[in-house]
Amino acid sequence: MGEARADRILRYAAVFFLVGFAVHNADHIRRGASSVTPELFVAGNVAAVISIATIVLVLRRHRLAGQVAVAAGFPLAIGFTAAHMLPTWSVLSDSFIDGHVSAFSWVASLLEIVGALTLGFAGLYALRARPDATTVSASASRASAGAGA
Repeated sequence: MGEARADRILRYAAVFFLVGFAVHNADHIRRGASSVTPELFVAGNVAAVISIATIVLVLRRHRLAGQVAVAAGFPLAIGFTAAHMLPTWSVLSDSFIDGHVSAFSWVASLLEIVGALTLGFAGLYALRARPDATTVSASASRASAGAGA
C-alpha cells in the first residue's frame, strides 16, 4: 500500500510541476525572448527538455521515475532560483531582484521552483517506499557491521 501511495504522490507532484513549468514558460513568452540572454535561453531550453522528459517518465510510471525526479527536481529548482531570485551574477541571470517584473512573473517563477522541489521530495518519498529500498538499507547495514568485526 505504501508504494502505491508514494507512486500516486509522485504523479501528483509531476502534474504540479507541469503546471508551474507551463505557467513560467508562458510568462517567458509573454515577456519576449529578448528578456533573457542567448546563454540563458539555451540553458532554459535544456532545462525544458529535462523537465518534460522527467514529467513523462513519472506519468508513465517508468521504473526509474523516482530516481529521475530526484536527479532533475532539485537541480532544476536550484537553477531556476539562481536565475531569477539572485541579483544579476552572470549571463545566466534573469534577476527579478534587479529587474522590474510583474507580480505574475514572480508567481510563475515561484510556482515552477516549488513544483521542482515538490517533485524532488516526492521522488525521495517514492524511493524510500519501495520494498527494495529497505532491503538495500538492511544489507548495507549488515555489510558495514560485518566489516567492523
